[in-house]
Amino acid sequence: MKRAIELIRVSTESQAGDKASIPSQKATNRQTALQHGLTIIKTIQISDVSGAQVLLAPEIQEMIRLMENPEIHGIIVREFSRLFRPENFADYAMLQAFVDTETLLYLPDGPIDFASDTGMLTGTVRAVMGGIERRELAKKMWRIKEQKRKEGGFSQAKVVLPFGVGYEGRWYYTDDSERVKEAFRLLLTGETSYAALARRTGIAAFNLRNILRNPIYSGWRVIDERRDPSPKAKRVGINGRQADRPKIKRLPEDVIRIKVIDEPLVSESDFKRVQKILTYKRATFQRMNCGPHRFTYNGFLRCGECRALLYTKYRRKDYYICKAKCGTPYQRRDKLEAQLDELFAKRLTSHSFLKTHLLAPMKQSKPAQENTQRLSQQLDRLDTKRQRVLDSYFDGVIGVIERESRLAAITKEKMVITGILASQQPTPELSVDSLAQAFAPFVEFDLLERDDKRRLLNTLTPQIVVSDYKLKSLSVGLVTNLVDTDSSRQPA
Repeated sequence: MKRAIELIRVSTESQAGDKASIPSQKATNRQTALQHGLTIIKTIQISDVSGAQVLLAPEIQEMIRLMENPEIHGIIVREFSRLFRPENFADYAMLQAFVDTETLLYLPDGPIDFASDTGMLTGTVRAVMGGIERRELAKKMWRIKEQKRKEGGFSQAKVVLPFGVGYEGRWYYTDDSERVKEAFRLLLTGETSYAALARRTGIAAFNLRNILRNPIYSGWRVIDERRDPSPKAKRVGINGRQADRPKIKRLPEDVIRIKVIDEPLVSESDFKRVQKILTYKRATFQRMNCGPHRFTYNGFLRCGECRALLYTKYRRKDYYICKAKCGTPYQRRDKLEAQLDELFAKRLTSHSFLKTHLLAPMKQSKPAQENTQRLSQQLDRLDTKRQRVLDSYFDGVIGVIERESRLAAITKEKMVITGILASQQPTPELSVDSLAQAFAPFVEFDLLERDDKRRLLNTLTPQIVVSDYKLKSLSVGLVTNLVDTDSSRQPA
Protein backbone atom coordinates (compact mmCIF):
# COMPACT_ATOMS: atom_id res chain seq x y z
CA MET A 1 0.00 0.00 0.00
CA LYS A 2 1.21 3.51 -0.85
CA ARG A 3 1.39 5.98 1.99
CA ALA A 4 -0.39 9.33 1.80
CA ILE A 5 -1.24 12.37 3.90
CA GLU A 6 -4.80 13.61 4.21
CA LEU A 7 -5.33 17.41 4.14
CA ILE A 8 -8.51 18.95 5.54
CA ARG A 9 -8.93 22.72 5.47
CA VAL A 10 -11.75 25.09 6.34
CA SER A 11 -11.47 28.85 5.84
CA THR A 12 -13.25 30.05 8.99
CA GLU A 13 -13.82 29.00 12.60
CA SER A 14 -17.55 28.75 11.95
CA GLN A 15 -16.90 26.18 9.22
CA ALA A 16 -14.75 24.24 11.67
CA GLY A 17 -17.75 24.03 13.99
CA ASP A 18 -19.99 22.84 11.17
CA LYS A 19 -20.69 19.16 11.80
CA ALA A 20 -21.00 18.48 8.08
CA SER A 21 -17.93 20.21 6.65
CA ILE A 22 -14.97 18.35 8.16
CA PRO A 23 -16.63 14.88 8.31
CA SER A 24 -17.65 15.33 4.68
CA GLN A 25 -14.03 15.99 3.67
CA LYS A 26 -12.83 12.98 5.66
CA ALA A 27 -15.41 10.65 4.10
CA THR A 28 -14.51 11.76 0.58
CA ASN A 29 -10.79 11.38 1.29
CA ARG A 30 -11.33 7.83 2.59
CA GLN A 31 -13.09 6.90 -0.64
CA THR A 32 -10.26 8.42 -2.71
CA ALA A 33 -7.65 6.47 -0.71
CA LEU A 34 -9.57 3.22 -1.14
CA GLN A 35 -10.01 3.82 -4.88
CA HIS A 36 -6.28 4.37 -5.48
CA GLY A 37 -4.92 1.90 -2.94
CA LEU A 38 -3.53 4.50 -0.54
CA THR A 39 -2.95 4.27 3.21
CA ILE A 40 -3.55 7.49 5.14
CA ILE A 41 -0.77 7.69 7.74
CA LYS A 42 -1.45 11.25 8.92
CA THR A 43 -4.29 13.77 8.87
CA ILE A 44 -3.44 17.47 8.74
CA GLN A 45 -6.39 19.61 9.69
CA ILE A 46 -6.34 23.40 9.64
CA SER A 47 -9.06 26.00 10.22
CA ASP A 48 -9.38 29.79 10.00
CA VAL A 49 -6.83 29.84 7.19
CA SER A 50 -7.90 31.28 3.86
CA GLY A 51 -6.91 29.49 0.70
CA ALA A 52 -4.73 32.50 -0.14
CA GLN A 53 -2.61 32.22 3.02
CA VAL A 54 -2.04 28.47 3.39
CA LEU A 55 1.71 28.72 2.75
CA LEU A 56 2.11 30.69 5.98
CA ALA A 57 0.32 28.12 8.14
CA PRO A 58 2.63 25.86 10.25
CA GLU A 59 0.44 22.87 9.37
CA ILE A 60 1.20 23.32 5.67
CA GLN A 61 4.87 23.85 6.41
CA GLU A 62 4.82 20.53 8.26
CA MET A 63 3.08 18.86 5.30
CA ILE A 64 5.75 20.12 2.88
CA ARG A 65 8.45 18.84 5.25
CA LEU A 66 6.80 15.40 5.38
CA MET A 67 6.53 15.34 1.59
CA GLU A 68 10.33 15.26 1.44
CA ASN A 69 10.17 11.71 2.83
CA PRO A 70 10.37 9.30 -0.17
CA GLU A 71 7.81 7.03 1.52
CA ILE A 72 5.10 9.68 1.18
CA HIS A 73 3.50 9.02 -2.19
CA GLY A 74 0.74 11.63 -2.27
CA ILE A 75 -1.54 14.20 -0.65
CA ILE A 76 -5.28 13.55 -0.56
CA VAL A 77 -7.82 16.41 -0.66
CA ARG A 78 -11.54 16.50 -1.37
CA GLU A 79 -11.18 19.22 -4.01
CA PHE A 80 -8.36 21.31 -5.45
CA SER A 81 -9.44 24.46 -3.58
CA ARG A 82 -8.80 22.67 -0.25
CA LEU A 83 -5.11 22.73 -1.15
CA PHE A 84 -5.02 26.48 -1.88
CA ARG A 85 -6.64 29.33 -3.78
CA PRO A 86 -3.85 31.52 -5.21
CA GLU A 87 -4.20 35.26 -4.71
CA ASN A 88 -0.85 36.23 -6.24
CA PHE A 89 1.90 34.54 -8.23
CA ALA A 90 3.98 33.84 -5.12
CA ASP A 91 1.31 31.36 -4.00
CA TYR A 92 2.22 29.00 -6.85
CA ALA A 93 5.31 27.97 -4.88
CA MET A 94 2.99 25.34 -3.39
CA LEU A 95 2.95 23.49 -6.73
CA GLN A 96 6.74 23.60 -6.98
CA ALA A 97 6.96 21.71 -3.67
CA PHE A 98 5.02 18.84 -5.28
CA VAL A 99 7.40 18.84 -8.26
CA ASP A 100 10.57 18.88 -6.13
CA THR A 101 9.41 16.00 -3.91
CA GLU A 102 7.75 14.00 -6.72
CA THR A 103 4.52 13.90 -4.72
CA LEU A 104 1.13 13.41 -6.38
CA LEU A 105 -2.06 15.24 -5.51
CA TYR A 106 -5.01 12.84 -5.21
CA LEU A 107 -8.51 14.11 -5.94
CA PRO A 108 -11.78 12.12 -6.24
CA ASP A 109 -11.53 12.36 -10.04
CA GLY A 110 -7.93 11.15 -10.17
CA PRO A 111 -4.31 12.05 -9.34
CA ILE A 112 -2.34 15.02 -10.67
CA ASP A 113 1.40 14.74 -11.28
CA PHE A 114 2.65 18.31 -11.42
CA ALA A 115 6.02 17.15 -12.80
CA SER A 116 4.40 15.90 -16.02
CA ASP A 117 3.38 18.12 -18.91
CA THR A 118 -0.29 17.24 -18.51
CA GLY A 119 -0.17 17.69 -14.73
CA MET A 120 1.59 21.03 -15.04
CA LEU A 121 -1.13 22.31 -17.37
CA THR A 122 -4.02 20.79 -15.44
CA GLY A 123 -2.73 21.88 -12.04
CA THR A 124 -1.99 25.43 -13.16
CA VAL A 125 -5.41 25.83 -14.78
CA ARG A 126 -7.18 24.48 -11.69
CA ALA A 127 -5.18 26.80 -9.46
CA VAL A 128 -6.04 29.80 -11.62
CA MET A 129 -9.71 28.84 -11.65
CA GLY A 130 -9.66 28.47 -7.88
CA GLY A 131 -8.17 31.95 -7.50
CA ILE A 132 -10.76 33.48 -9.84
CA GLU A 133 -13.54 31.62 -8.07
CA ARG A 134 -12.36 33.05 -4.75
CA ARG A 135 -12.40 36.60 -6.15
CA GLU A 136 -15.88 36.16 -7.59
CA LEU A 137 -17.11 34.68 -4.31
CA ALA A 138 -15.70 37.64 -2.37
CA LYS A 139 -17.40 40.12 -4.74
CA LYS A 140 -20.69 38.25 -4.50
CA MET A 141 -20.59 38.20 -0.70
CA TRP A 142 -19.78 41.92 -0.64
CA ARG A 143 -22.74 42.74 -2.89
CA ILE A 144 -25.11 40.67 -0.74
CA LYS A 145 -23.89 42.24 2.51
CA GLU A 146 -23.92 45.74 1.03
CA GLN A 147 -27.51 45.36 -0.10
CA LYS A 148 -28.48 44.15 3.36
CA ARG A 149 -26.75 47.19 4.92
CA LYS A 150 -28.62 49.54 2.59
CA GLU A 151 -31.90 47.95 3.66
CA GLY A 152 -31.09 48.60 7.31
CA GLY A 153 -30.10 45.03 8.13
CA PHE A 154 -27.06 43.60 9.86
CA SER A 155 -24.59 41.34 8.03
CA GLN A 156 -21.84 40.71 10.60
CA ALA A 157 -21.28 38.72 13.76
CA LYS A 158 -23.12 39.99 16.83
CA VAL A 159 -19.83 40.47 18.65
CA VAL A 160 -19.29 43.71 16.68
CA LEU A 161 -22.64 45.23 17.66
CA PRO A 162 -22.27 48.57 19.49
CA PHE A 163 -22.47 48.51 23.27
CA GLY A 164 -26.09 48.58 24.43
CA VAL A 165 -27.46 47.76 20.95
CA GLY A 166 -28.99 44.48 19.80
CA TYR A 167 -30.27 43.09 16.51
CA GLU A 168 -32.80 40.29 16.04
CA GLY A 169 -34.31 41.07 12.67
CA ARG A 170 -34.67 44.65 13.94
CA TRP A 171 -32.49 47.10 15.85
CA TYR A 172 -33.17 47.78 19.52
CA TYR A 173 -31.46 49.04 22.68
CA THR A 174 -30.52 46.59 25.44
CA ASP A 175 -30.46 47.19 29.20
CA ASP A 176 -26.84 48.36 28.97
CA SER A 177 -27.99 51.32 26.88
CA GLU A 178 -29.06 53.13 30.07
CA ARG A 179 -25.39 53.52 30.96
CA VAL A 180 -24.73 54.96 27.52
CA LYS A 181 -27.64 57.38 27.96
CA GLU A 182 -26.17 58.49 31.26
CA ALA A 183 -22.79 59.10 29.60
CA PHE A 184 -24.43 61.38 27.03
CA ARG A 185 -26.32 63.21 29.80
CA LEU A 186 -23.21 63.77 31.87
CA LEU A 187 -21.24 65.04 28.89
CA LEU A 188 -23.99 67.49 28.01
CA THR A 189 -23.80 68.87 31.55
CA GLY A 190 -20.12 69.67 30.96
CA GLU A 191 -18.34 66.56 32.29
CA THR A 192 -15.90 65.95 29.43
CA SER A 193 -13.31 63.82 31.23
CA TYR A 194 -13.43 60.27 29.88
CA ALA A 195 -11.98 59.03 33.15
CA ALA A 196 -14.75 60.69 35.18
CA LEU A 197 -17.42 59.40 32.79
CA ALA A 198 -15.96 55.90 33.06
CA ARG A 199 -16.12 55.97 36.84
CA ARG A 200 -19.75 57.10 36.87
CA THR A 201 -21.06 54.80 34.11
CA GLY A 202 -18.88 51.71 34.46
CA ILE A 203 -17.88 51.87 30.78
CA ALA A 204 -14.17 51.80 29.98
CA ALA A 205 -12.80 55.22 29.04
CA PHE A 206 -11.30 53.84 25.82
CA ASN A 207 -14.70 52.51 24.74
CA LEU A 208 -16.43 55.78 25.56
CA ARG A 209 -14.41 57.53 22.86
CA ASN A 210 -16.11 55.37 20.23
CA ILE A 211 -19.52 55.00 21.89
CA LEU A 212 -20.14 58.74 22.14
CA ARG A 213 -19.28 59.13 18.45
CA ASN A 214 -21.64 56.42 17.20
CA PRO A 215 -24.85 57.83 15.59
CA ILE A 216 -26.70 54.55 16.29
CA TYR A 217 -27.68 56.04 19.65
CA SER A 218 -29.56 58.80 17.82
CA GLY A 219 -31.41 56.15 15.83
CA TRP A 220 -29.26 56.34 12.69
CA ARG A 221 -26.87 53.76 11.32
CA VAL A 222 -24.09 55.43 9.38
CA ILE A 223 -21.48 53.37 7.51
CA ASP A 224 -18.79 55.65 6.12
CA GLU A 225 -15.90 53.14 6.06
CA ARG A 226 -15.13 49.83 4.41
CA ARG A 227 -12.33 47.31 4.32
CA ASP A 228 -9.60 48.22 1.84
CA PRO A 229 -9.95 45.71 -1.04
CA SER A 230 -6.60 46.54 -2.69
CA PRO A 231 -3.82 43.89 -2.78
CA LYS A 232 -1.46 46.11 -0.75
CA ALA A 233 -3.96 46.11 2.13
CA LYS A 234 -3.76 42.36 2.62
CA ARG A 235 -3.01 41.42 6.23
CA VAL A 236 -2.15 38.01 7.61
CA GLY A 237 -2.26 37.13 11.28
CA ILE A 238 -0.16 34.72 13.31
CA ASN A 239 0.55 31.40 11.60
CA GLY A 240 -1.29 32.40 8.44
CA ARG A 241 -4.60 32.94 10.23
CA GLN A 242 -6.87 35.52 8.72
CA ALA A 243 -6.56 39.15 9.83
CA ASP A 244 -8.75 42.16 9.15
CA ARG A 245 -7.81 44.50 6.36
CA PRO A 246 -7.45 48.16 7.39
CA LYS A 247 -10.48 50.40 6.96
CA ILE A 248 -10.67 53.25 4.47
CA LYS A 249 -13.19 56.06 4.05
CA ARG A 250 -15.98 55.46 1.58
CA LEU A 251 -16.69 57.85 -1.25
CA PRO A 252 -19.42 60.37 -0.31
CA GLU A 253 -21.89 58.70 -2.67
CA ASP A 254 -21.19 55.27 -1.12
CA VAL A 255 -21.85 56.31 2.49
CA ILE A 256 -24.87 54.48 3.94
CA ARG A 257 -27.08 56.49 6.30
CA ILE A 258 -30.38 54.95 7.31
CA LYS A 259 -32.82 55.37 10.20
CA VAL A 260 -33.03 52.04 12.03
CA ILE A 261 -34.53 52.94 15.45
CA ASP A 262 -37.61 55.17 15.66
CA GLU A 263 -37.23 56.02 19.36
CA PRO A 264 -33.56 56.96 19.78
CA LEU A 265 -31.60 56.87 23.01
CA VAL A 266 -30.65 60.54 22.56
CA SER A 267 -32.18 63.18 20.31
CA GLU A 268 -30.39 64.17 17.14
CA SER A 269 -29.88 67.71 18.44
CA ASP A 270 -28.24 66.41 21.63
CA PHE A 271 -26.11 64.00 19.63
CA LYS A 272 -24.85 66.85 17.43
CA ARG A 273 -24.04 68.91 20.52
CA VAL A 274 -22.03 66.01 21.92
CA GLN A 275 -20.09 65.66 18.65
CA LYS A 276 -19.20 69.35 18.73
CA ILE A 277 -18.03 69.11 22.35
CA LEU A 278 -15.88 66.05 21.60
CA THR A 279 -14.43 67.62 18.47
CA TYR A 280 -13.53 70.76 20.40
CA LYS A 281 -12.07 68.64 23.21
CA ARG A 282 -9.78 66.90 20.74
CA ALA A 283 -8.88 70.08 18.87
CA THR A 284 -7.86 71.85 22.07
CA PHE A 285 -5.82 68.91 23.37
CA GLN A 286 -7.94 68.31 26.47
CA ARG A 287 -6.71 64.98 27.79
CA MET A 288 -7.63 62.61 30.55
CA ASN A 289 -5.54 63.64 33.53
CA CYS A 290 -5.86 63.98 37.25
CA GLY A 291 -4.49 66.22 39.96
CA PRO A 292 -5.18 69.80 41.06
CA HIS A 293 -5.87 72.39 38.37
CA ARG A 294 -5.71 76.16 38.67
CA PHE A 295 -6.51 77.40 35.16
CA THR A 296 -10.18 77.82 34.23
CA TYR A 297 -9.92 78.71 30.54
CA ASN A 298 -7.15 76.39 29.31
CA GLY A 299 -8.21 74.91 25.99
CA PHE A 300 -10.69 77.73 25.30
CA LEU A 301 -8.27 80.62 24.64
CA ARG A 302 -6.55 81.55 21.39
CA CYS A 303 -4.00 84.20 20.56
CA GLY A 304 -5.45 87.46 19.27
CA GLU A 305 -2.53 87.95 16.88
CA CYS A 306 -1.97 84.54 15.25
CA ARG A 307 -5.03 82.55 16.46
CA ALA A 308 -2.79 79.81 17.92
CA LEU A 309 -3.88 77.99 21.08
CA LEU A 310 -2.85 79.56 24.38
CA TYR A 311 -1.27 77.15 26.83
CA THR A 312 -0.55 77.50 30.54
CA LYS A 313 2.80 78.12 32.20
CA TYR A 314 4.07 78.88 35.69
CA ARG A 315 6.84 81.51 35.88
CA ARG A 316 6.69 83.18 39.29
CA LYS A 317 3.00 83.58 38.45
CA ASP A 318 0.49 81.59 36.38
CA TYR A 319 0.41 82.75 32.75
CA TYR A 320 -1.38 82.06 29.49
CA ILE A 321 1.20 81.89 26.65
CA CYS A 322 0.83 81.70 22.86
CA LYS A 323 1.72 78.20 21.67
CA ALA A 324 3.15 79.58 18.40
CA LYS A 325 5.39 82.01 20.32
CA CYS A 326 4.40 84.88 18.01
CA GLY A 327 5.70 87.49 20.44
CA THR A 328 2.46 88.47 22.16
CA PRO A 329 2.91 89.32 25.88
CA TYR A 330 2.29 86.72 28.57
CA GLN A 331 -1.11 87.18 30.24
CA ARG A 332 -1.45 86.56 33.96
CA ARG A 333 -4.09 84.03 34.92
CA ASP A 334 -5.55 85.97 37.85
CA LYS A 335 -6.02 89.18 35.87
CA LEU A 336 -7.31 87.64 32.61
CA GLU A 337 -9.63 85.13 34.24
CA ALA A 338 -11.22 87.81 36.44
CA GLN A 339 -12.08 89.82 33.31
CA LEU A 340 -13.44 86.77 31.49
CA ASP A 341 -15.50 85.72 34.51
CA GLU A 342 -17.09 89.15 34.45
CA LEU A 343 -17.78 88.80 30.74
CA PHE A 344 -19.69 85.53 31.14
CA ALA A 345 -21.49 86.52 34.35
CA LYS A 346 -22.61 90.03 33.36
CA ARG A 347 -22.40 90.80 29.66
CA LEU A 348 -23.54 87.47 28.14
CA THR A 349 -26.64 87.52 30.36
CA SER A 350 -27.59 91.07 29.41
CA HIS A 351 -30.43 91.45 26.87
CA SER A 352 -29.08 94.75 25.56
CA PHE A 353 -25.58 93.34 25.10
CA LEU A 354 -26.88 90.23 23.31
CA LYS A 355 -29.03 92.32 20.98
CA THR A 356 -26.26 94.78 20.13
CA HIS A 357 -23.20 92.52 19.95
CA LEU A 358 -24.73 89.19 19.02
CA LEU A 359 -27.91 89.33 16.98
CA ALA A 360 -27.00 92.44 14.97
CA PRO A 361 -23.67 91.08 13.67
CA MET A 362 -25.29 87.69 12.96
CA LYS A 363 -28.02 89.23 10.81
CA GLN A 364 -25.40 91.07 8.80
CA SER A 365 -23.28 87.95 8.14
CA LYS A 366 -25.10 85.65 5.70
CA PRO A 367 -23.66 82.49 4.10
CA ALA A 368 -21.60 83.12 1.02
CA GLN A 369 -24.00 81.74 -1.58
CA GLU A 370 -21.61 82.29 -4.46
CA ASN A 371 -18.84 80.38 -2.71
CA THR A 372 -21.21 77.50 -1.94
CA GLN A 373 -22.32 77.36 -5.55
CA ARG A 374 -18.71 77.38 -6.75
CA LEU A 375 -17.82 74.47 -4.45
CA SER A 376 -20.85 72.51 -5.66
CA GLN A 377 -19.74 73.01 -9.25
CA GLN A 378 -16.29 71.72 -8.33
CA LEU A 379 -17.90 68.55 -6.95
CA ASP A 380 -19.82 68.08 -10.20
CA ARG A 381 -16.62 68.48 -12.21
CA LEU A 382 -14.86 65.93 -10.02
CA ASP A 383 -17.68 63.43 -10.61
CA THR A 384 -17.28 63.95 -14.35
CA LYS A 385 -13.52 63.55 -14.03
CA ARG A 386 -13.97 60.31 -12.08
CA GLN A 387 -16.20 58.91 -14.81
CA ARG A 388 -13.61 59.81 -17.47
CA VAL A 389 -10.95 57.90 -15.52
CA LEU A 390 -13.19 54.82 -15.34
CA ASP A 391 -13.99 55.09 -19.06
CA SER A 392 -10.26 55.28 -19.86
CA TYR A 393 -9.65 52.15 -17.79
CA PHE A 394 -12.45 50.18 -19.44
CA ASP A 395 -11.19 51.28 -22.88
CA GLY A 396 -7.72 49.99 -22.02
CA VAL A 397 -6.07 53.42 -22.15
CA ILE A 398 -4.79 53.24 -18.56
CA GLY A 399 -3.93 50.35 -16.23
CA VAL A 400 -5.14 49.37 -12.77
CA ILE A 401 -2.34 51.16 -10.89
CA GLU A 402 -2.86 54.45 -12.72
CA ARG A 403 -6.64 54.13 -12.31
CA GLU A 404 -6.35 53.65 -8.54
CA SER A 405 -3.90 56.54 -8.26
CA ARG A 406 -6.16 58.95 -10.13
CA LEU A 407 -9.30 57.86 -8.28
CA ALA A 408 -7.56 58.24 -4.92
CA ALA A 409 -6.57 61.83 -5.77
CA ILE A 410 -10.13 62.64 -6.87
CA THR A 411 -11.60 61.09 -3.72
CA LYS A 412 -9.26 63.07 -1.48
CA GLU A 413 -10.19 66.34 -3.21
CA LYS A 414 -13.91 65.55 -2.95
CA MET A 415 -13.62 64.90 0.78
CA VAL A 416 -11.94 68.27 1.31
CA ILE A 417 -14.60 70.17 -0.66
CA THR A 418 -17.44 68.26 1.02
CA GLY A 419 -16.02 69.17 4.42
CA ILE A 420 -15.86 72.86 3.46
CA LEU A 421 -19.46 72.79 2.25
CA ALA A 422 -20.62 71.13 5.48
CA SER A 423 -18.98 73.90 7.52
CA GLN A 424 -20.87 76.59 5.60
CA GLN A 425 -24.37 75.66 6.68
CA PRO A 426 -26.57 78.69 7.47
CA THR A 427 -26.83 79.73 11.12
CA PRO A 428 -30.26 78.95 12.65
CA GLU A 429 -32.58 81.85 13.53
CA LEU A 430 -32.15 83.02 17.12
CA SER A 431 -33.95 85.50 19.37
CA VAL A 432 -32.75 87.57 22.31
CA ASP A 433 -35.00 85.60 24.67
CA SER A 434 -33.67 82.22 23.49
CA LEU A 435 -30.08 83.42 23.82
CA ALA A 436 -30.73 84.89 27.25
CA GLN A 437 -32.23 81.58 28.32
CA ALA A 438 -29.19 79.69 26.99
CA PHE A 439 -26.81 81.93 28.95
CA ALA A 440 -28.98 82.04 32.10
CA PRO A 441 -26.81 79.47 33.99
CA PHE A 442 -23.91 81.95 33.74
CA VAL A 443 -25.57 84.60 35.96
CA GLU A 444 -23.41 83.65 38.95
CA PHE A 445 -20.54 82.31 36.89
CA ASP A 446 -17.93 84.41 38.69
CA LEU A 447 -18.93 82.86 42.05
CA LEU A 448 -18.51 79.22 40.96
CA GLU A 449 -15.57 76.94 41.67
CA ARG A 450 -13.12 76.19 38.90
CA ASP A 451 -14.52 72.69 38.06
CA ASP A 452 -18.10 74.00 37.92
CA LYS A 453 -17.02 76.80 35.60
CA ARG A 454 -15.32 74.26 33.32
CA ARG A 455 -18.47 72.16 33.12
CA LEU A 456 -20.52 75.17 32.04
CA LEU A 457 -17.91 76.20 29.49
CA ASN A 458 -17.80 72.67 28.07
CA THR A 459 -21.52 72.87 27.27
CA LEU A 460 -20.83 75.89 25.04
CA THR A 461 -17.38 74.93 23.69
CA PRO A 462 -16.39 78.61 23.45
CA GLN A 463 -13.40 79.86 21.49
CA ILE A 464 -12.13 83.05 23.11
CA VAL A 465 -9.59 85.15 21.21
CA VAL A 466 -7.59 87.49 23.47
CA SER A 467 -4.40 89.50 23.27
CA ASP A 468 -2.78 91.67 25.96
CA TYR A 469 -5.88 91.28 28.14
CA LYS A 470 -8.13 92.53 25.31
CA LEU A 471 -10.95 90.44 23.89
CA LYS A 472 -10.86 90.20 20.08
CA SER A 473 -13.74 87.78 19.41
CA LEU A 474 -15.80 85.03 20.96
CA SER A 475 -17.42 81.99 19.34
CA VAL A 476 -19.83 79.70 21.15
CA GLY A 477 -21.21 76.37 19.94
CA LEU A 478 -22.87 76.45 16.53
CA VAL A 479 -22.93 80.24 16.56
CA THR A 480 -19.69 81.88 15.47
CA ASN A 481 -18.55 85.43 16.09
CA LEU A 482 -20.94 85.83 19.00
CA VAL A 483 -18.87 88.79 20.11
CA ASP A 484 -16.72 90.73 17.67
CA THR A 485 -15.39 93.64 19.66
CA ASP A 486 -13.00 96.39 18.85
CA SER A 487 -9.43 95.37 19.66
CA SER A 488 -9.11 98.25 22.09
CA ARG A 489 -12.15 97.28 24.14
CA GLN A 490 -11.66 95.54 27.50
CA PRO A 491 -13.63 92.35 28.27
CA ALA A 492 -15.15 93.88 31.36
